[in-house]
Amino acid sequence: MTVTHNTLEIQGQQIFYREAGDPSKPTLVLLHGFPTSSAMFRNLIPALAGDYHVIAPDHLGFGQSAMPPVTGFDYSFESLTALTLELLDTLGVGRFALYIQDYGAPIGLRIASRNPERITAIITQSGNAYLEGFTPFWEVLFAHATDRVTHEPAVRKLLEADATRWQYTHGVPADRLGLISPDTWTLDQAYLDRPGNKEIQLQLFYDYRNNLDGYPAFQEYFRTHRPPVLIAWGSNDEIFAAAGAKAFLRDLPEAELHLLDAGHFALETHGEEIAGLIRDFLARTLN
Repeated sequence: MTVTHNTLEIQGQQIFYREAGDPSKPTLVLLHGFPTSSAMFRNLIPALAGDYHVIAPDHLGFGQSAMPPVTGFDYSFESLTALTLELLDTLGVGRFALYIQDYGAPIGLRIASRNPERITAIITQSGNAYLEGFTPFWEVLFAHATDRVTHEPAVRKLLEADATRWQYTHGVPADRLGLISPDTWTLDQAYLDRPGNKEIQLQLFYDYRNNLDGYPAFQEYFRTHRPPVLIAWGSNDEIFAAAGAKAFLRDLPEAELHLLDAGHFALETHGEEIAGLIRDFLARTLN
């Protein structure tokens, strides 16, 4: 299946996205997390594009999208949401399913809760929407959000190579570590090491606390609109714990929950399994 690599100007910024599949078929939008890009979907896109029209953008400041300095753009999750929605509008995408992971969750769930009529289904893979999902990993980040000067040195360590590699390897069973290509964390780190990018990431770290204020609206959206939801989550994820996956069932008891023996980037070790879950789920849901 052919995947094309494209760029559109949105709000004066160059936004990169991968696209595959027949646009006349149901659309699935894949939203990546930190510190990666749409490259995390390099295998999932062709696995799904035979049946679906798949779009995977790079958020501004990530991957191949533009990277204006923090002095030239308001880096916030609200701003990233607006760019994503305008990209989809520009591409003429009306209704679509969402795959949300990590940072993709507060972006995608803002879109969904504000435009419920456009959402056909949601797949969440370590895409948090409940306080139960937060682990001790977040303590320094939330401390940084209240006192940036004191805690910035500790938070900057999360932008270094060891921390990037840890995100991919932690929680992965020993017999599956060989499935993770070193290209993953090497590419992510190369993007992080671009001049000015760490300042962008620090700004988004600071803004992340505002996502929690949106959780009640996300949860009300779940209760009111009952979107079909597939939860495919690494049970060993130490960034967003399995408790965050289970919490979806409180508002969406009919959601499908699959806890995988994986870490934060479950696609790297369970990509074929997740692709199969998605195909089965969307075939039943969208038909």
